[in-house]
Amino acid sequence: MPEIERLTVTMPAEMAAVVKQAVEAGDYASASEVVRAALRDWKLKRTLQLDELTALKVDIDAGLADVAAGRVTTFDAARIVERGRKLLADRSPSA
Repeated sequence: MPEIERLTVTMPAEMAAVVKQAVEAGDYASASEVVRAALRDWKLKRTLQLDELTALKVDIDAGLADVAAGRVTTFDAARIVERGRKLLADRSPSA
């Protein structure tokens, strides 16, 4: 069994009410269970955020390498807007 450590958590009354309601509704056996479930969800979400950040950094590094190597094209905002409009039109149901 993992080692258990007791912590005191302070939260706004609104959050405490949500925790108490979850216990009273029978969704959880205790406030500690609610907090543990919330922490598990946060940990998963945080892992996904860090993975996305890592992927973004890889993309940025690749883009910077392309710029350094001269593999760039002229930015054409009008062309990008037109492409976006076409993509939206293709997704819209036919009238």
